[in-house]
Amino acid sequence: MTAAEDREGFAAFMLRLRATGMVTRELAAAFEATPRRAFLPGQWHSVAWSDRMIPIACGETIEGVDLQASVVRALDLQPGVRVLEIGTGSGYTAAVMSRLAGRVLTVERYKTLATQARAALEALGIQNVQVRHADGANGLPGEGPFDRIVVWAAFDNLPRAYVDQLSIGGVMIAPIGAAEAPQSLARLTKVGSRFEREDIGKVRLQPITPGVAAVI
Repeated sequence: MTAAEDREGFAAFMLRLRATGMVTRELAAAFEATPRRAFLPGQWHSVAWSDRMIPIACGETIEGVDLQASVVRALDLQPGVRVLEIGTGSGYTAAVMSRLAGRVLTVERYKTLATQARAALEALGIQNVQVRHADGANGLPGEGPFDRIVVWAAFDNLPRAYVDQLSIGGVMIAPIGAAEAPQSLARLTKVGSRFEREDIGKVRLQPITPGVAAVI
């Protein structure tokens, strides 16, 4: 894939975002500054900016860039906020969020993915992202509060255990629903000791899995 083709792919992605009306100058700049190919296996560079799931190591996939953009936009990231991401994957969304937020702590259950993501982030000189190989199924109790939480795996029910990990007014984005059907992508805002829920789309992601991978 040539640099010109990569620019064409990014331009097409921006056109799709503008058609939805959700693109902001800051969001566009964060994606433009983050080379997506640096986080993908070489054989998938030609579809880097497409809205399709892309295979990565450990039998996992990363979400299409349109979904990633819609989630990052819904998080309403601001300078100085602290973000918890469950499901590092390739590390790409953590890299994008690092350009909009203060600090990003991203958790991955596969050691291989955590190692690869850490290397990619370091190669780009991104210093405000911490990658941790750990079980994030219940968040990181005791390490909050976080201003924003994003989870790239689905919960069967409202993840009430996360309420205490959010600051007042904080926002969590997570899919909610059974694995067999499209899940609701929920934007959960902490009000007092509870969540206010707004469903912002439909997704189909794997259910959240507790524990860390035994080997990989």
